[in-house]
Formats: sequence, structure tokens, C-alpha cells
Amino acid sequence: MNRVLCALILPPNFRSELPTMRRRIFQTSFSVICILPFLATTTSAVDSWPQWRGELQNGVAVGDKFPTKWSQENGIALQTDLPGLGGSTPVIANKTVYVTTGIEGKNHLLAFDLESGKQTWAVTLGSDRGNKHRKGSGSNPSPVVDGDHIFAYFRSGDLAAVDNNGKIHWSKNLQELFGEDTLWWDLGSSPVITESAIVVAVMQSGPSYLVAFDKNTGEELWKFNRVLNAPEEAAQSYSTPIVVSVNGEEAIAVMGADHLTLNRASDGKLLGKLGGFNPNQEQYWRSISSPVADGNIILCPYARGDTLTAVDLTALAEGKGKDAILWFRDDLGSDVPTPAATQGRAYVVSDGKSSKGTITCVNLENGQSEWTVKLPKSRGGYSSSPLIAGNHLYITQENGTTFVVGPLNEAQPSIVSKNTIADAEPFTVASPIPYQDSLLLRSRHKLYRIKD
Repeated sequence: MNRVLCALILPPNFRSELPTMRRRIFQTSFSVICILPFLATTTSAVDSWPQWRGELQNGVAVGDKFPTKWSQENGIALQTDLPGLGGSTPVIANKTVYVTTGIEGKNHLLAFDLESGKQTWAVTLGSDRGNKHRKGSGSNPSPVVDGDHIFAYFRSGDLAAVDNNGKIHWSKNLQELFGEDTLWWDLGSSPVITESAIVVAVMQSGPSYLVAFDKNTGEELWKFNRVLNAPEEAAQSYSTPIVVSVNGEEAIAVMGADHLTLNRASDGKLLGKLGGFNPNQEQYWRSISSPVADGNIILCPYARGDTLTAVDLTALAEGKGKDAILWFRDDLGSDVPTPAATQGRAYVVSDGKSSKGTITCVNLENGQSEWTVKLPKSRGGYSSSPLIAGNHLYITQENGTTFVVGPLNEAQPSIVSKNTIADAEPFTVASPIPYQDSLLLRSRHKLYRIKD
């Protein structure tokens, strides 16, 4: 599916209706939707970032006027203290930023005004059950905004729909409904939105599943038992599903437990399954990095950052199994950061011991590396995912330092800047996101708005 977002004649309410428009596109008979190269330099940025990795879940921001250099003394337009502990990437709608956090043993969804930085409301959603890992928390999954509702999901199993005034519309606990979680570490999978549902993937040792709830009522629409033959910790996944289109029909692609699966979004029916990601049955190949799709190709990082596999979605849905694999590499990958992808290229942040800080642009058609940039050696790791904004790539370290690489339309981009903030305490795991012509960054304790 090539994704086309035309910016020639747009209605005045285009920005507020973008999520709805996207779902309408999925309902058409077209299987091709595309974004113009780097979203065209004449386009201004939209005012929303409704879910982790953005509207199309590919880590690409609309616009071309983003800051490329800042410091604590210059370029920080706003900074707000964030209470509690959380690692979720913020989401944006209606000039409001939403974040989740654990405060005094309780899960919280917080709303902040983007102009003033002031908190407008807070709502409590169950008991915090995180902090199993020094990088983690019970509030690592990102919320999702759809229309007038914000959906928040926590390690405790609590899932809730909250309106934009902070009133709980409906709530439920997945662990009370379907059994306790068995993850060894803190939850990382964010929910995703489809035309009619909010969908959550639970991938763990023991009962694993994909479940869809009606966005408006919270009623369970379907549940698919995703029990696969993966050993020990390899059965556990912290990745987030992505919503794709296969022959004009919404589908949900899930990576984890040594398999890529494809389920129909309307009823959960399994459309395709691909195994073989763990041929030697390694026991500890838990997966963290999520897949990313561009056109009809889905890119799957696996093997604790050692492999990349590109798969043809249509062929997978046709039941071609391993014949759906377009290419495979065992010399490149990403363990935690999810690649960004657009226009037939993916941008991979390697985070292994020997490859840490290596940025590679990969051609999605043939798997060839088009260029590589090595960031300066550092003890700092990489847990957030890269952002394509304008003609640059933004990569944030766990100490809050953000590197800007570009221009991306050059044959060999370079490091444009290294940008630091005062809150350098590990661990920043949230990804940078766009808002108009600025960037938002959630560090360990603060929310920054960065602007030229």
C-alpha cells in the first residue's frame, strides 16, 4: 500500500478530520495511499499526533520547518515538570498533549495545554504495577486519540476511554477479563485504533491474544488467541501492532513470539502467518522493536537487533508463507528503536554493543544500504524511536540528547547537530514528536517544547 495524502485542495477542517479521513480511505476499494516526498515542502505541519509513531505509524511528521539546533539556553519554548514516572510517548490533539504516568501507586492520564504548559486535568485509571526494569514503568504504552476520546492502557491491564474533559467514558481491566500477565519486564505495547475499535496485543508466556473493543461502548468485538510455538522468553513481545491495508481492507500486523501475523481488523480473522524468525529456538529472543510498513512492504526487526526481514503484505495474506519474504539481512537490525519509513526507505537505529549509534538508510525494495551515519561513541543507549521531520532524522539518546541527521535528500547525510537538555538523567525512552513547527520531547522528568 503506497500512501498518498494530497495537499492540493483541502477542506478547512482537514486537520481535525484527518484520523476519520484515513479510515474512510481504508474503506474504499483503493489499496494505494501515499505521502508525497517528505510531505512536500509547501505543506505546514498538522496539529495532531494521535498515536505512537504518528497518524500512519511510520514515524514521519508533516511539515518542513522544524528546529534542527537547540540547547537548554536556546530553543526551549516551554518546559513542564511531569509528576510520577512514565515512559510513554506523548500524543497530541486540539492543542493539548496527553501523557500517562504512575503517581503514588496509581495510573494517571494527564492533559497539558500546549501553549501555556499548564496541566488542564488528570484522571486516575487503576493501580500502577510497573517498575520491573530500570528503563520501564507501568505507563510505557502511549495513549491514542480518536475524535473526542483518549484511550489509555497500562501495565496493570487497565484500559479506558476518557473524553477531552477528563471524564471516564468506559474502562475495563484486561487481566481481570483474560488472566494475569506473565511478562518478565514492563509492558511496552501501545494500543492501536481501527475504523471501529481500539485493539490491544498481549504477547507473553502462556495465553496470548489480540483483542478489539468498540471505541464508543467498550464492548468486546472479537478476540483472537495468538498462541504460537515460541520458547521461554521468546514468547514475550513488547512491540506495538500496526494497522495496514491489504487489498483495500484494514488489517492488523503483529510482530512477536517468533512470528509475524496478519489479522482482519473487522472480525479478527487470521489472514496470514509467517514464522521462522527464530530458527534455532533461542529462548531469550523477546522482541521490543515494532514493525513498520511502507507501501506493500512491512519491515520486521528481530533477533535482539541482529536481523531485518522485509515481507510483502499481499503475498502474506495470500498464504504464501516464506515466499512472501522479499529480503533478509542478518548484519543489520534494531533491538529497541522502531525504524522510521517513507518513500521506499527505512531508517534503522542500531543499538547493539558493536553497532550502537549506527544509523542506516535501507532501500525497502532490495534491502541494500543506501548510506550510513555513525553517531559519536557514548555510554548512552538508544531506546526511543527515530522521527523523520522535514528533511532530517531525529534520534534521541536515553540521556535526552538528540542528534539531527540530514539533509535526507543528499547522497550522504551527516550529523547536523547534537542537542542537549538539562534533564539528562537516564532514562529517556519516549520518542520525539512534532507539533506545528516545533518538537515535543518527554524526558525522564519533564516535557519540553522545542522551537526556533
